[in-house]
Amino acid sequence: MGIYEEIKLGLEQAIEYEKGNLKAKKTTLSVLPLESFTSKEIKEIRNNTGLTQALFAKYMGVSVKTVEAWESGKNHPEGAARRMLSLTRKDPDFPVASGIIEQ
Repeated sequence: MGIYEEIKLGLEQAIEYEKGNLKAKKTTLSVLPLESFTSKEIKEIRNNTGLTQALFAKYMGVSVKTVEAWESGKNHPEGAARRMLSLTRKDPDFPVASGIIEQ
């Protein structure tokens, strides 16, 4: 099917939808809740990446002191840092594979 036919079909479907003759396709998405991490788990995630605290801090967008605090249990990651930790736990190569860290 050429581009003209695809556009024509799309417009015809839009008209039928507005008339109530066609139901729209719906996709329902859900976002998983943020995981919580113990200090031991954070250190294990970092060790699995093979990164030093300094490189891990740059990767996470935080200070080295923050990573030290996470790993000692004095502080806990929040928000986006927790999401990044989840992604990194699932795939320790994520920092490199995502292009955030270059080898």
